[in-house]
Order: sequence, then structure tokens, then C-alpha cells
Amino acid sequence: MWGMKKFAKWVIGIIGSFFIVLMAAQFIVLRPLPNHHINSTDQQANVCYTRTPTILIPGWGGNSTTYHKLVQTYQQKQIAQKVMTVWVSPSGQVRTRGSYHDQKNALIQVLYNWNYNASYHPQVHQLDQVLQVLHARYGINKMNVIAHSYGGTEFMHAYFGSPILQHQIKLQRVIFLGVPVEESFGVHVKFVPELFKKSHDKNFKELVRQMTAWAPNKDVAFYNIMGGSDDEVPKIQSEMLQSLVRIHPQLAYHQVVVPHTNHFQLHNRERILNGIAQILWSAK
Repeated sequence: MWGMKKFAKWVIGIIGSFFIVLMAAQFIVLRPLPNHHINSTDQQANVCYTRTPTILIPGWGGNSTTYHKLVQTYQQKQIAQKVMTVWVSPSGQVRTRGSYHDQKNALIQVLYNWNYNASYHPQVHQLDQVLQVLHARYGINKMNVIAHSYGGTEFMHAYFGSPILQHQIKLQRVIFLGVPVEESFGVHVKFVPELFKKSHDKNFKELVRQMTAWAPNKDVAFYNIMGGSDDEVPKIQSEMLQSLVRIHPQLAYHQVVVPHTNHFQLHNRERILNGIAQILWSAK
């Protein structure tokens, strides 16, 4: 009996130590990237500076390191400035550091306090709360979006599933990096325009209904960037974004596959970062 008690205490101690280490690691990876300020004298002649903020959304397990190189690169080149970090808890409570007040080429970093669920659906609700706060508290009524992996999936379900958000916030440039849109097709399936009719993904079918009901502003454009060596998200699952965008023929859609690029390099390869800067701010 005494031996069993000692064993139980040992197991409890090990589990407790594991959770302490886990929480410490989570605290570290959720530390925000430093905010930055671009003075008018630092503005570059080849960059278009606008008051439309850009929201950075990480994928499953993503944290402050996801867009570290992107933010660092743009700030070093005085292309864009990170002005705010937004954390959201599993209950949907939103906390911010920094502030958005119409700074030009502003970057706003979204961080999930816990981003390891078996499904992306909990983050859909959390992201909805983030967008609501950005509109209500900071007056954001239009935005660009950069989203990696499930971050883009979550954004689509949050935004297109909410007529309120669609009314409050207009989209400008939406840039997806290896985002799975339809998950019932495998790696050997080739995209054709009518493929969406054969989908068995109920979440994709819901997006089709939501996109059909959406009344988009005419200047929104979608950019679908995929990695040629992406073993995490089959290309076909990202290519299906075409089917959603084509519901509204007037919308601009651009697609590119970057050779020799895996899933995690999509948010930090120099070639891709330069392309994103060109899309958002015509930076060369």
C-alpha cells in the first residue's frame, strides 16, 4: 500500500512538472513581437503607405514566431509597422497590447492562447471575437489578411459565417499561405472547375452556401500561395479556393505554387515575403 502511494505521488509529480513546463513554453511562444513606428522621414519612395491594417493569423500550433521573419523584414525595410498584438482565450476573451489609430501599413498580430485543438472550429469562434473587438474598439472597418494554414480556414468560417462582420469590415487583400479549404480530396485529385460538386466535406459545403450569400465589395482580391513541396496540406485542398471565389466572377483571384517550398517555409521565404509586400504595398 505504501509503495502504491509513493508511486501515485511520483506520477502526480511528473504530470505536474510536465504541465508546468508546458505552460512556461506556451508563455514564451506567446510573447509579442516588439511594436515599431515608421517616421514620415523613413518612408520609402517605392512603397505605397495606406491606412488599411493587415491582420496576421497563425495556423494550428502557430505563435509569435510564425510571422517573426515577416514582421522583422518589413520593419527593417521601413515597409510596414507592427502596432498591436491581440490575444484571445479559449473562452473568447480578447486582450490587446499596443494600439491601432490609423497608422500607415499597420500590422496587427493575432495569437491564440491555446491553439492545439483537434479541430479548428474552436478558433473560428475566437477569431470572430477578435474581429468584433477590432471593429468596435479600434474602428477598423476594412482590412488586409495574411493567414497561414488553418488560420485561413478559421478566417473564412469566421468571416463568411457572420453577416455582421461582413457588414462591419470590408476585405481588401486576402493572402492565404497553404490554407486547406476543402479536406475530402487527396493528393492524387486534380482540380477542375466542377470538382466542388463532388465534395464530401460538410465544412466546405457550408462555405459554398455562405459565399453565395455574401455581397462582396468589388475591390477585394484573393491571393492563394502554395508550396511545391508542401507535405502538410495537399495542393488540391488549397486550390479549391478557386471554386469559392468563382461564385462571384467579378472578384480577382491569383494563384501561385512556389517550388521547393514546404508548409512552414510559406511564411518566411524571402521570395514570398517580397511578393506579399508587392501585393499589399507595391514594395519592390
